[in-house]
Amino acid sequence: MLHTGNINSLHESMADILIIEENKTCCDSLSGIARGMGHEVIRTGTLKGGLQELSARNFDIVFLDVQMPDGNGLDVLSEILENPSPPEVIIITDFWTLEDAKVAIEKGAWCYIKRPFSTNEITLLILNILQYRQNKAAGSHDAPLLEERHFEGIIGSSAPIKFCKYLAASVAKTDANVFIKGETGTGKELFARAIHYHSQRADNNFVIVDCTALPGELVESILFGYEKGAFTGAIKARDGLIKQAHGGTLFLDEVGELPLATQKSFLRAIQEHRFRPVGSLQETGSDFRLIVASNRDLEDMVRQGLFRDDLLFRLRTFVIEVPPLRKRAHDIIELAQYYATKLCKQFGIAEKVFGPGFFNALNNYSWPGNVRELIHALEAAIIVAQNEPALFPKHLPTYIRIWLERFFVEMDIATDKKTAADKSFGAFPKLKDMREIALENAEQQYLKDLMIIAAGDIKKACQLSGLSRTRLYVLLKKHNIATHF
Repeated sequence: MLHTGNINSLHESMADILIIEENKTCCDSLSGIARGMGHEVIRTGTLKGGLQELSARNFDIVFLDVQMPDGNGLDVLSEILENPSPPEVIIITDFWTLEDAKVAIEKGAWCYIKRPFSTNEITLLILNILQYRQNKAAGSHDAPLLEERHFEGIIGSSAPIKFCKYLAASVAKTDANVFIKGETGTGKELFARAIHYHSQRADNNFVIVDCTALPGELVESILFGYEKGAFTGAIKARDGLIKQAHGGTLFLDEVGELPLATQKSFLRAIQEHRFRPVGSLQETGSDFRLIVASNRDLEDMVRQGLFRDDLLFRLRTFVIEVPPLRKRAHDIIELAQYYATKLCKQFGIAEKVFGPGFFNALNNYSWPGNVRELIHALEAAIIVAQNEPALFPKHLPTYIRIWLERFFVEMDIATDKKTAADKSFGAFPKLKDMREIALENAEQQYLKDLMIIAAGDIKKACQLSGLSRTRLYVLLKKHNIATHF
């Protein structure tokens, strides 16, 4: 890990860098740059080798290629970041795609870069990462960690959920607006509570507004309050939920359901912390911290004219995206154990053990309702089991058991079809393999045509192709194409 005698001098520090890269030329280039800066470098040409190195020691930086001989680098990114002392990971690719970039960043990569890259680019990248890690280490004695009691119910040790906890801890002590994104049942409200109860406002109200339950004609009176006589039935003045959150936190759950007509007045309330109750001629104020959550794509709603873009800008000062359960499958058993114990205690019955096949069933189910669905399934299983000491797959809700039966039947059918195809036609190639072969062939033919048109003139070939001289030489060598005719 990072060794330094002077934390203010990046050039006096030595980092441990791992390069997981099959391309020898690229690997040589990255190694030369890193070693030239005084860092220790380990290199490997396979994902398996990289994971073995990571299990044996800690690294500060990992350069990880997407296309490796034994798999896709993005598939092991989460595993790399689950290390007790995770490195910063730089994803390398020859073919940049928006989808891969999105996957890389969402999984926690530092960045996603495309070859060719310059010495200056890699040098600056390493310096920036080391500065970040040094600053982080320097402040580690007062790092913004939340106590476990604040994370009650947020169970799991996978990289995605640990990253969310880190973000929550980082923002808790500030007054920044927080936007929590995630599918229904992922635990967005639990994160909102964790942030509130670790903030300076913990002793004051945590006010929840379920925007899906707000009656359209009463939204403003519920949020802003109203004066006596403001409308039929207003027999006395009443504070709204925003006023009730004074000194504390206002949590708007499913903010995407907030009526468009109310969004303008709410925008002013969060900008100025002042608003006018319904029927009042005077403004009043409320010192509240705002946290919102949504399972909807608010950017898409803005494009459709269903949500104000200026309101969205104000809401997403700090964003936490809670992953669905299918993207943190390693947490399922831990979640099941925690909630089974909690539910048994709640029901006043002896704690259950887990019979053969129970965890396998949980791991194979898709959990579209996320953690909330898992909790309800465990609750149903415990009720069905009653005083039986162990939980078995047969105790799970009927709809889950039917889904699993269909899943296993379809798996068997797919296996039979593959076996038949293998016997009849040989092993059918994977789409990824065919795509790689097609790209390799197209790249090779392009380079042959390029060198013919350029009559072997490297300078002209660079001008025609837009490639740098170094990159062109690398590709020509890769495809064994002559540079002189």
